[in-house]
Amino acid sequence: MPTLLYLHGFNSSPQSKKALETQRWCTENAPQIKFVCPALPPFANQAMVLLQRLVEAELPEQVYVVGSSMGGFFATCLTEQYNLRAVLINPAVSPGRGLHNWLGENSNYITGEKWVFEPQHIEEYLALDPAEIEYKNNYRVLLQTGDEVLDYRDAQRRYQGCDVIIEQQGDHSFINYHQHLASMHQFLISA
Repeated sequence: MPTLLYLHGFNSSPQSKKALETQRWCTENAPQIKFVCPALPPFANQAMVLLQRLVEAELPEQVYVVGSSMGGFFATCLTEQYNLRAVLINPAVSPGRGLHNWLGENSNYITGEKWVFEPQHIEEYLALDPAEIEYKNNYRVLLQTGDEVLDYRDAQRRYQGCDVIIEQQGDHSFINYHQHLASMHQFLISA
């Protein structure tokens, strides 16, 4: 059975709005695909070990990835490592550059769980950052120019040559995300 691995954003959870919308859509429209949305730790190495185990447990069955924000970064890491198909929503690009504001104690937006971010955690993100995008045909990248958290132009440059869709305005949450779910599914299964 194919698996859809949904990767939520930094400091979010499987209870995020897009994760729940994606799960609901899959249940109603693609029940032949197993939906998996792990709770990602804010630490890059821990997150990647968890994700690599999940992907390897599902192979040789088909694994598709959808990643939002930091989840888009992790989806890119997995796609480049395992040659998967992925849809990225306002993805974080080279996120190690912008994590200094997170140093110290933090609380998860949804669960309230406390965690401490230290300089070595930024180094983990920098070390994981793929040097280049090799599997350009494996990506669909959804960007909104009104993203108030990430500059969409970073992703536009990073994923040049990939299937990139840019919508004017919007925001970091990707307004009207649910309207893209059917075409996302079509892209993922089209290979």
